[in-house]
Amino acid sequence: MEAKQKYQSPLVSRYASKEMAYNFSDAKKFSIWRKLWLYLAKAEKELGLQITDEQVHELENNLVLTEEDFKFAAEMEKSLKHDVMSHIKTYASRCPKAAPIIHLGATSCYVGDNTDLIVLRDGMDILLPKIACCIKHMSEFSSKHADLPTLGFTHFQPAQLTTVGKRCCLWIQDLLTDLLQLERIRDELKFRGIKGATGTQASFMALFEDTSKVEKLNDRITEMCNFNKSYIITGQTYPRKVDADILSRLASLGSSIHKICTDIRLLAGLKEMEEPFGAEQVGSSAMAYKRNPMKSERCCSLARHLIALVSDPFQTAAVQWFERTLDDSANRRICLPEAFLTADIILSILQNIFESPVIYPKIIEQRIKQELPFMATENIIMEMVKAGGDRQEVHEKIRVLSNEAAKAVKQEGRVNDLIERIKSDHFFAPIHEALDGILDPNTFIGLAPYQVKKFLEIEVEPALKRYEGKLGGKSELNV
Repeated sequence: MEAKQKYQSPLVSRYASKEMAYNFSDAKKFSIWRKLWLYLAKAEKELGLQITDEQVHELENNLVLTEEDFKFAAEMEKSLKHDVMSHIKTYASRCPKAAPIIHLGATSCYVGDNTDLIVLRDGMDILLPKIACCIKHMSEFSSKHADLPTLGFTHFQPAQLTTVGKRCCLWIQDLLTDLLQLERIRDELKFRGIKGATGTQASFMALFEDTSKVEKLNDRITEMCNFNKSYIITGQTYPRKVDADILSRLASLGSSIHKICTDIRLLAGLKEMEEPFGAEQVGSSAMAYKRNPMKSERCCSLARHLIALVSDPFQTAAVQWFERTLDDSANRRICLPEAFLTADIILSILQNIFESPVIYPKIIEQRIKQELPFMATENIIMEMVKAGGDRQEVHEKIRVLSNEAAKAVKQEGRVNDLIERIKSDHFFAPIHEALDGILDPNTFIGLAPYQVKKFLEIEVEPALKRYEGKLGGKSELNV
């Protein structure tokens, strides 16, 4: 008989980092529940409720869940159909003296929603240094190639020259926006605190009969959970707009990385740039010579999933009736972890790509030489005019020669010979010696190198300084 295997999402089993997988694990969630019950008991005792030191110590000594605890809670949930009550009873079985005061005055969202906020905050604390790390590697790449001319594209058609470093700065700028926006959400995140069944704190007023003590209870637990502030107003849950706000920023991150990796895939097709390729890596099972951009493709594939997830929290926020309904629960259990796990994965892959990207300057140079003569025609006209030529006559000559050269390229597959045609035409003799200088690619990149330097110094470096000592080591990919 075949052994039964428990299904595990590929996001966890195949791709995810250990830290992000643990952040959304049952082990972390239920351990936070126990801490929240401990904090509630401690704070209620501090504020005068009849809770003993012995009860608090018993809760403290049983914070770690055992395998037996997980099995007991699972069995309880089969009959109770309520996860929070199942774990209350499990904790109570470990803490018989504290059992009467576990969850005192609280509703399920005390542990459920507050734990979600802690996990979301911790998830952002995992992602933010990873975004910064990607920006760091990309900034080094951009600085190194700040003045390397390359053919620009608009509509994926040859356009004016840019530089390899300047193009990379466009990618960095998108990631920097995501970093700053996610930092904002992280810093503004509020704790739900103790609000009771409909957000009125009525159960705690019944316990304390003192508004100031209920306020102090909320503030104390908020402080214990390392939040700077909590909501003044809630229903039973924290506002589901929070989930929508967070996933919007993660979807934006997915969009940024999809664009970056799409560009890399196109550049790989042009043979100008490649992602790192292992010595024993196989590009294709059929075509042994291929070096497919598989990491970039995987990023795009997962980024599409991340972008698609953003609709879930918006729809959930839209249908929360009055103080809350429970149709948010199952959806949030899926979309919130998947968004963070997916963002974590694509950032690890992007970092890996930019730890050792490969550039092929000779291919880049060849493509420039193929297209630059057409782009240089305006400069050639100006040089002829300065040499005494008639602008309209020069323009007509250039137009005819350009069309002839373009026809030879497109219909006959010949190399662009526009410059040779100009050099062999006596009409252009006054500027023949100047043509090589006119065709220097460095004269066509404008302020690109300066822009790279200015952007990295003024916008990128200050952002990276906030993550000094937090950027970690080399990326590790499961596959």
